[in-house]
Amino acid sequence: MEIRKQLGLGRPRAEDLAGILEREAASEGAEQKAGDGESVPWLTVVIPNYNGEDCLEGCLESIYHGGQESVSVIVVDNGSADGSASRAKARFPQAEYIFLPVNTGFAKAANVGVEAAKTPYVFLLNNDTALEPGAIAALGRALARQPRAFAIQALMLDWSDGRLVDGGGDAYTPLGHAYALGKGGPAARFAQMEEIFSCCAGAAVYHRQAFAALGGFDESHFAYLEDVDLGYRARLCGGRSYLAPEAGVRHKGSATSGSRHNAFKVGLSGANNIYLLWKNMPYWQLLWNLPFLAFGLALKWAFFASKGLGGDYGRALRRGVEICRQSGASSRAGALLSYLGRRQRCRRHWHAQGWLYRGLADLLRGRA
Repeated sequence: MEIRKQLGLGRPRAEDLAGILEREAASEGAEQKAGDGESVPWLTVVIPNYNGEDCLEGCLESIYHGGQESVSVIVVDNGSADGSASRAKARFPQAEYIFLPVNTGFAKAANVGVEAAKTPYVFLLNNDTALEPGAIAALGRALARQPRAFAIQALMLDWSDGRLVDGGGDAYTPLGHAYALGKGGPAARFAQMEEIFSCCAGAAVYHRQAFAALGGFDESHFAYLEDVDLGYRARLCGGRSYLAPEAGVRHKGSATSGSRHNAFKVGLSGANNIYLLWKNMPYWQLLWNLPFLAFGLALKWAFFASKGLGGDYGRALRRGVEICRQSGASSRAGALLSYLGRRQRCRRHWHAQGWLYRGLADLLRGRA
């Protein structure tokens, strides 16, 4: 991908990721990330936008006039037809705007924004969000505590009631189900910084060079689960993700797709989930999880069928299989880790498997 060429990186490897994170932690004093009320040279906010007429300007307002530190902002407009980015540019000309001619999907737009950034870290932010006062400074303090982190997510709060959680990080299970931790529960449940499986890209800070070394978001996803896939790949390469609950971001949710469950969203997420499993699990792990996966897929089909979307989900699974066939073996995580010894490869995948079990346990305990 272009993002790796821009930074002078070759084929992504686990040793690249570990080395990049180690060098960054050693070269920059962690206290610099905490901020001092002036400009923040370590962070660029990247906002992918598609028809964000009702939300984009509010998001920018929360950054520029909401008690935040001064940061660079890049808005990547994904071929919007509502003129939302043009109106935002007239009101907030201090931001940088990139206009794509067509809707290329969230994954591509996010990659374009990250490529354009010049700072060590990028803060990916959905256009239907609003930062709570001091959120950026809180993310800086979190990075100071975890300077070798690959990614750190802000606590996403319900738009109408900030006491409730919209998402406290992404979890994944051997059922093949991804879900947002704590959704609908009290925000007070998340009292301290903790490691999570992956960050939701709706409000997450990424180490820019490590992001590039992994190839960024896989643009085959278009939208949905591209962030879980990236977090999974990072974990296989030794990268860790964390939640910083003191950094709050309010989120409307489904502002682009229109509703929580619809044919468009079901079609993309269903196909992307099959692709995610295929490329991140070696054959032995797929077989190991097969009983869980078969049950999980059947459960999802029954759920969507109850909402009149069973046919859409079935077609999505077939499309996912076709994407896997087209991708070939070169996209699999096994190829990414092929230079490692067999024992080390196995250890990395078992580590990830442990997080899948943890995600299932949290789901059964009602933490989802």
